[in-house]
Amino acid sequence: MARTTAMRLVELMVLKQDISKVLSLLGRKGNFQFQSSLDEDDSGKEKVNHEYEIFKELDQVRSYFCLEEFNKDIAAYDMPSEQDYKDAEKILSGVKEIQTNDSEEYERNKKITEAYDEAMAFSNLKASYSDLEHLSFLSLRIGKIDPAEFDELKFDVGNRAIIVPLGNDKSHVLAASSKKGRFALDTELKKHNFVNMEIPQDFKGIPDDVLETLKKQKEESDSIIENLSTIKKNYCETHKNELYRLMGNFSVASQVRYTENKLESTKLVYRITGWLPAVDADDVIKELEKITEERIAVRKYTPEEVPSVINGREKVPVELKHGKFISSFKRMVFSYGSPVYGTIDPTPFVALFFTILFGIMFGDAGQGLVFLLMGILMALKIIKVGNWNKFAPVFMAIGCTSMIMGILTGEFFANETFLIPVARFLTGLFGEPRDHILHMMPNSNPESILNMFKFFGFSVAVGFVINSTGLILNIVNNLFRKHPGRAFFGKNGLCGAVFFWGVIILVVRIFLFKYSATAVDAVIIGIALFGAAFGEPFERLLDGERPVFENGFGAALIGGIVELIEVISGYLSNTVSFLRVGAFALAHAVLGYIISTMSALAPGAGSIAISIVGNAIVVVLEGMIVAIQVIRLQYYEFFSKFFNETGREFTPYAFTSVPEFK
Repeated sequence: MARTTAMRLVELMVLKQDISKVLSLLGRKGNFQFQSSLDEDDSGKEKVNHEYEIFKELDQVRSYFCLEEFNKDIAAYDMPSEQDYKDAEKILSGVKEIQTNDSEEYERNKKITEAYDEAMAFSNLKASYSDLEHLSFLSLRIGKIDPAEFDELKFDVGNRAIIVPLGNDKSHVLAASSKKGRFALDTELKKHNFVNMEIPQDFKGIPDDVLETLKKQKEESDSIIENLSTIKKNYCETHKNELYRLMGNFSVASQVRYTENKLESTKLVYRITGWLPAVDADDVIKELEKITEERIAVRKYTPEEVPSVINGREKVPVELKHGKFISSFKRMVFSYGSPVYGTIDPTPFVALFFTILFGIMFGDAGQGLVFLLMGILMALKIIKVGNWNKFAPVFMAIGCTSMIMGILTGEFFANETFLIPVARFLTGLFGEPRDHILHMMPNSNPESILNMFKFFGFSVAVGFVINSTGLILNIVNNLFRKHPGRAFFGKNGLCGAVFFWGVIILVVRIFLFKYSATAVDAVIIGIALFGAAFGEPFERLLDGERPVFENGFGAALIGGIVELIEVISGYLSNTVSFLRVGAFALAHAVLGYIISTMSALAPGAGSIAISIVGNAIVVVLEGMIVAIQVIRLQYYEFFSKFFNETGREFTPYAFTSVPEFK
């Protein structure tokens, strides 16, 4: 059983001229955690971070060119050179010039377009406005209106006035009514947000040569804007790779500068202390000595040599190192809590139990194949779902176990006949061929009902193994941490384990082997139960804690009685809880039976549609429900046995693509 990764505390004394190189190396490697949080010191928050300002300006350029967000592997970048500063300034100046030209021409184009649209609006007004205005029987209004209001205005005025559009887009109108009806017309115009325009008395419309001139100016401006767009596009294509490279370098530099501003230092020397995995420590130290040309002082300590760890003020950070498959389950462990440093790493057990339990509860070869294919596509990055891609091995694993269980139960996309040839072949290897290796659907046949109860018994047996593993981990962890009292006594210590195992073994022997309980069984179970319920004083005695009765003998007695009830009810509920594994497996089979029956009843294409929709619902909804139930079983039945204290997760100093400063 592997323990958490061994750690070393490293103290570095770095000259000011080398601090950027050192931080750059540590940030790109991503395996060094500062001993104390940098955010505890606010002294650096007001210091200048020129590199971050350049990065933000470069990011604005990226946004201006509508390029994808910068999301590159930051380990490939380093501190910017002097030439990088010049190149960045050159790109920023070039883009600024393009933006200025763009802005000026767009503003000019806007004015020309507005003038042209206004002229076109009055191009069909050829009579003198003064002649129209002085008509004794007619009242005129010319102005602007929202084109969306035109039809409603025309409807509202009805026969009381005439509304004439002056432009193609109905944004300018001429309204005419009798002199008597002008007040009603003004009311309606006001209601529809009409804006009156002052027209010169001798205005007779727009001459054709003026319209032609404005049209040419607009076409010329449109052409210039198109050329500017081409220039912008070409500039983007030419400088895109350079832009991303500079963004990477200045992202690194800005994060280095931010960290540098937070560090403890004198005028010439910086002091850095932090944790490294023991397996990486020597290599990192050699690289640091190389890049600083050995202008660095290094001290390395084991956790047992660190005063703050010895007196309990500091917890050693916990790192769990595994292969790709086991690592994909690491987040499940840390979402519950970090293991304590030096204890057994529970991640391999989590990976095994989660995969097996999910497969048992979600047994369908076809639906399992969907999970397997989804995991493969996620691993190949064909399907991209953000941070979920790192869980591709989980999808592949549960897909495989679901397929295995599906072959055993004979289910393939809720169809119970498709895999009959496979079942007949496999069962024929060991005796008489059968249609199903494990038939989940209950019927009136007594053997079927008996098989169902056997499966529930199997579920409880799986729970027994998982509960026992948790107890063993707790015992071993406490021995590793030199807490023999907690290892031997208490609900989750050796006494609790012996009580649990003794009762389970006794029940199995009574029901399967017609065994009768003896005095020896009663003594063993009784002593173990006493040690589990009333073990606190013995724990304190063995662990060297005084006084033995912390709150007096009476309190210890009452606490023991309460704990006695807790031990019995707790182990009973922990065992019975695993019946849900069989219940969900049966529920999955019933859902498959319902989908299969409905598909058989529907004609033609309806049968296919029901099968597709039904299986999709099961894969998505029941897949989520089963996953939640499996996690619940791990958290409450497995983790609760040994997660009595949480540690401190290893969160190394590592660069991000985009700087994230608090």
